[in-house]
This record gives sequence, C-alpha cells and structure tokens, in this order.
Amino acid sequence: MNKNKIIVIGGGYGGLRTVERLAKNPQNEILLLDKNPYHFAQTDVYDLIANENDFAQVTVDLFTFCSGFESNVTFVKQEVKNIDFKNRKVITSVQRYGYDYLVIAVGARTKFRADVTGLREYAYGVKALHRAMYFKQKFEMSLFKRVEESGTSCKPINIIVAGGGLSGVEIAAQMASFSKDFYRKNNFICRKLNIVLINSGKHILQGLDEELIQKSDQRLKKLDVVIKNERKVVEITKERAKLSGGEELPMDFMIFAGGIEPNGLVHELLIDKNEMGYIATNSYLQTQSHDNVFAIGDCTTIYNDGKIVAPTADTAEQMADICAKNINSLIEKKPLRAHKIKSRGILIALGRGYAAAKIFGFGFSGYFAYIMKKIVERVYEKRLEMRSRKGCKKIFCD
Repeated sequence: MNKNKIIVIGGGYGGLRTVERLAKNPQNEILLLDKNPYHFAQTDVYDLIANENDFAQVTVDLFTFCSGFESNVTFVKQEVKNIDFKNRKVITSVQRYGYDYLVIAVGARTKFRADVTGLREYAYGVKALHRAMYFKQKFEMSLFKRVEESGTSCKPINIIVAGGGLSGVEIAAQMASFSKDFYRKNNFICRKLNIVLINSGKHILQGLDEELIQKSDQRLKKLDVVIKNERKVVEITKERAKLSGGEELPMDFMIFAGGIEPNGLVHELLIDKNEMGYIATNSYLQTQSHDNVFAIGDCTTIYNDGKIVAPTADTAEQMADICAKNINSLIEKKPLRAHKIKSRGILIALGRGYAAAKIFGFGFSGYFAYIMKKIVERVYEKRLEMRSRKGCKKIFCD
C-alpha cells in the first residue's frame, strides 16, 4: 500500500503540532523541513532576554524530536526556496522533494519598515533566535560596563521598546523587572535604567480585553516603564530616536516589536494572497488554488465573526489540529471540517512573579496568573521534551 507523502514546512508551533497529529496514522510519511535545526519557543523570548530562561529552555532539537516518532517522520535541515505547485515539488537549497499533501507553516518575521530611517541598522527584532540572543548579549555587556563604572560615573541605560502589542508589553515589563532585581540583589550604587514603551494606538494591547489592558498598564507604570501612546518612531540614529511630533529620546538600545510581515518564502510563492501579503486560505485552511496545500500559523490570517484571530501559539496549534484532521479526511475521502478557532484565553507575563490573565471570560492577575502561565509553558515544553528524549535514546542506542 502506497504511503501518503506529506511535507510540513516550518518547525514552529503549528508545524510541530501538525507533525504530531499526522504521525498517528502509520500510512502517513511525513517530512519536516526547516532551515534551522531547532524549534524556538517565541513565547518565552521575554524570559530569555531577562535571564529567566537560558538557550536550552527555549529551543528543541528537531532531529531528536522527529526521531521520537515511529519510522514515518523525518527531519531535514534545508531552506525552502520555492514550491512548484503544478508538479507538487518543494524546492530547497539542495534538492526537490515530491509531496501528495503540503502544509506551509513558515511563520512571520519582524517588519522593519523602510520609511523609518535607521530602523534596520539600530533596532533589534526578537522573533528570530539569533537576534534575541544578540540583543541579550549586548544588553548584558552594557549592564556590566555600567557596573564597572560605578563610583566614577553613573550614566543611565536608555531602552526603547517600539510596539505596544503583546510582545512589546511583555518585553518591557520583564526587562524592567529583571533590572530592578539585578541592581537590588547586587546592591550596586548605579541603578539608572530608563525603559520607554512607544505605542501608536490610544492605549497598549489594542483589541484585547479592557481589564487586561488596565492591569497591564498599571503594572508597567509600577515598574517605572514610561508609556508614550499615540506616538510612532520616525527616525533612529545610534544614540537617539525621533518620534512623531518631533520629540527626541536618548537611546542605547531599541527593541522593535511594532509589527510583523509574511516570511520571505511567502513573497516568492506563486499562490493567492490577501491584501496584506499573507497566504489566502478557505474555511478548511486549504490554499485558494490547491486543495492538497494547507497554510497555518502566522503566514496566513483567519477570521472569526469578521475579526482577525490574533496570531498566537494557541491559535497556531488549533489551526494545526484542524489541518491534520482535514488532510486525513482528504486521504479517507471524508467531508472536511471548517475551522472555528477562538482565543481560549490569554496570559500576559508582566515581570517576575506577576501576570495578567483572561481565561474563558474570567480575568485575574498577580502571582496566581504568573504560576498559571508558567504551568502552561512547562506543559508545552514537557510534551516536546519527552518526544525529543525518546528520539535521543533511539539515535544513540539503535
């Protein structure tokens, strides 16, 4: 009996979940392709930057992960350059791979706007692991330099976080919390660290629940984060950032979390896209022109009750579940299932020991919300860790 050749492009939240679901059918022969050898848990990036987590805690080795399944899952570290939809071939930097079914789960990248002078040169994005690690190292070196200078000078460190969405708020809060703990625990005399959050909207966390916005705003202010609403960064130099309205701020570092755009591969594909450049899909998550090609996660946009569903890890995993079911239904010639993806809740990390949450309509904040967020993160990590451990044993013992 012929195997069903399925290729999944992208080892993010949606890609790994799709592999897990499809691998349950032994007749599915799954190939996972990614240019990186690891899965990066982007939802933990704020902890990585603030030294709450290390490199090992935010990554999963894709070789051992895929080896943890039966013999029907393979990982290949190659960058996908294009897709020949007519002949059903995925074109990588090395070779071509044929498929019966294809899942595009390549995510999105930080959108460094070309109209903002100096943005790409002087700002850090944190959606990619190497960028997050580079910023972390530079920030730690800057802290070390200020410590060395204690007693002779006490120059402040000025950090600007551009973007008042979920990522920007979490990063600003975690960095402020980490810095306060760092100076307090070590009793350093030089304690000047200024964090400014630039937000283009009337308030932070645009589109989220009012209670979450209020709790997050209060927490940021308690951490001495300065919030500048209805402002945009219009120009950056090595030491200053100019805002709309003409205000200029001193700057040592800028983290840019002001928006995302489709991954570079998506731009190359000859496939239907929406007005924002993301892959267009139907209610079954199939691409518009190819019934055997699905798109999930941040490389596409989905709507619920006329509103865009927020591109979160939870959303990507829900999409993956629907995608895998529909691929199996196509194979078995059964009716497909339309997606009804909703936010099951949101947990916002707001510094060590504090979070704000809205779960199934119930809002709460503080230490309990923080513990709940840590439990959710740990359950996810444990699931992948167990699979990787099984794969590691197989590789080194077989």
